[in-house]
Amino acid sequence: MRICSFLPSATEMIAELGFIDSLVGVSEECRWPPEVIGKPIVTAARIDPSSMSSLEIDEAVTRRCAPRFAKGARYTWSTRN
Repeated sequence: MRICSFLPSATEMIAELGFIDSLVGVSEECRWPPEVIGKPIVTAARIDPSSMSSLEIDEAVTRRCAPRFAKGARYTWSTRN
């Protein structure tokens, strides 16, 4: 079985269930448990929230979701193996 996790909470559950070796890809936000560090990153946010306040993050996401940005995705996807 091959598993990709797009949510940190899902990654933690997969690890707790003993399927860490089946995990073949994670999101950029997945950092726990330590065994997932180094797994291929398959999705990442298009904004860098590391230096943004909660309000700034909310505004950036809202702008991305606005009708005029309907075709703009909030995430990028990797198809590399």
